[in-house]
Amino acid sequence: MIEWADENNRQHDMQMALFTAYFSDARDVSDPDMLADIAAQAGFDRSQAQAVLADGRYGANVRAMQQFWAGHGITGVPAMVFQQKHLMTGAQGVEAYATLLRSLASEPAKV
Repeated sequence: MIEWADENNRQHDMQMALFTAYFSDARDVSDPDMLADIAAQAGFDRSQAQAVLADGRYGANVRAMQQFWAGHGITGVPAMVFQQKHLMTGAQGVEAYATLLRSLASEPAKV
């Protein structure tokens, strides 16, 4: 659903709708009908959402992204990648981020 929404530059809208549905409303986001309802409530066309879910057109791309990130050490969230080479996983405190950012700032600039 998020990949589909991204085609219309509305990825954030879908992410927030799914986040609210799952964490705030305790809705079953594994149910295709529920996902179509959530999409409709976020302003998407419900029948198009149903078609996206039914044909699985984004499945291969999503699985490829999952494999890519898992292959780079990301196995859970939160996970942040800095400069495409520094991975920080888990909920870290302010000092951990400050230390990493200071370290990155002191690295010589790449030309």
